Amino acid sequence: MEIIGVLVAGLIIGLLGKFVAPGDRDNIPLWLTLLCGIGGVLIGYYVAAALGVEATPGIDWIRWIISIVLAAILVVIAATVTGRRSGRRV
Repeated sequence: MEIIGVLVAGLIIGLLGKFVAPGDRDNIPLWLTLLCGIGGVLIGYYVAAALGVEATPGIDWIRWIISIVLAAILVVIAATVTGRRSGRRV
């Protein structure tokens, strides 16, 4: 996979991961969301290969689903680590 492809896919997957992340746990800066997306694509590519997902001539849907889930997990982890919260505290 080319680096430009990883960056573009990471941007898209990062935004999808932010959309999939549960509740207000995704209140992190946009740049960090995009980094989580790039990380999700890179890690998802290797996890899919480790699970035996074969490269196909078309779109690798399983690989992209794994990448989106991993990006959502990275977004939740980043939100937890940065400690940013939205809303009121009671």
